[in-house]
Amino acid sequence: MRTLLILSLIVIFAFPSCSNEEASLEEQLTEDGTEQEDVQELKEPENDCPGSVGFVFEEKDGILSIEFEDNDFPEGWVLKDAIDGVSGQGYMQWEGDASMGNPGNGMITFPVRITDTGTYRFTWKSSYRKGDNGTEHNDSWLRFPDGQDFFGMKNDGSKVYPGGSGKEPNPNGASKEGWFKVYRSGNDNSFKWQARTSDHDAHDVYVTFEEPGVYLMEISARSDFHAIDRLLLHKEDISQNEALSQADDFSAKKSCD
Repeated sequence: MRTLLILSLIVIFAFPSCSNEEASLEEQLTEDGTEQEDVQELKEPENDCPGSVGFVFEEKDGILSIEFEDNDFPEGWVLKDAIDGVSGQGYMQWEGDASMGNPGNGMITFPVRITDTGTYRFTWKSSYRKGDNGTEHNDSWLRFPDGQDFFGMKNDGSKVYPGGSGKEPNPNGASKEGWFKVYRSGNDNSFKWQARTSDHDAHDVYVTFEEPGVYLMEISARSDFHAIDRLLLHKEDISQNEALSQADDFSAKKSCD
């Protein structure tokens, strides 16, 4: 009887002590961040026009065509129009500080309403407006925080995913927090349709929208004097030439009011 009492006391005091040590260790690991990864949290698409932005661009028949300057811009972006080959009011040029390793500076948000779900290819019409080296002043950051998949892909089907997305492989060069560095190449500084990611290993840029709804397209400054005129999203089963032939039919911009 005395032996049973002693064993019972051992069980009572021993197990709570073990549980407390595990809880303490778990709290310590959480505080230290040793078990947490720097992974972008995927947001859910909105069902309605986001009041914080005030408007939404509407996809039609698998195509979204947007004048880049048709938005509100933070300080650092400058509207320019003294050049041929651009449309609308002109183009926007980043003249603030370069943000090579820290995306989110000078960010602009474009809400887009998707009804025709699936995978879309992204491209923009851009130029570099300083110097004569097409590998400089030629890129900005791009992110779709609530797209179900966001990736670069080559013609052979190989893919890269943004750093911080929790997916691999990641692109060559800068990428973090779900952002791709997106660039155009070539020493001809005329505005041209091209958007690629992964340095010296060019991948075209794609995003997947699995459900109808309003998604956010975010662009932020990277290289100074990178200039952007237009944005285009089209379903992957529509060729880029076909999409460009329809791109002058700009997407409707609806107010949230």
